[in-house]
Amino acid sequence: MSIFRLVTVNTTPERAKRLIGRVAEGVKDRYTIVHAANADNIDDVKPTLEREQPDVLFTASMWTPEQAQEIVTIAKQTVPGIKTFSIPYGLHNERGPDAIVEFITENLPNILGPGTRSGL
Repeated sequence: MSIFRLVTVNTTPERAKRLIGRVAEGVKDRYTIVHAANADNIDDVKPTLEREQPDVLFTASMWTPEQAQEIVTIAKQTVPGIKTFSIPYGLHNERGPDAIVEFITENLPNILGPGTRSGL
């Protein structure tokens, strides 16, 4: 089974950790997801990625599409081969945490695909 190191970009780190924990628990028969770190703001993305060298980065739904794209660009420039996923803007506010978990879980096969960048 593949292990994926994940960094989230979320202004509420405890929420990110809790939601990713729910996702990881729900898919543990197919993937091992390790929530390596969270960047609280866009300025922290690059140093967090340099330190953690994750396989995957998720942007939270509080980021506008433009901000999410900026974060993704930073990620791809910092960690070649990183997989990225942006949760749609406003999803958490509109539909709550269960919708976030469901949305991530439904999209994981497309996000992660076969294998890992790091070979963990």
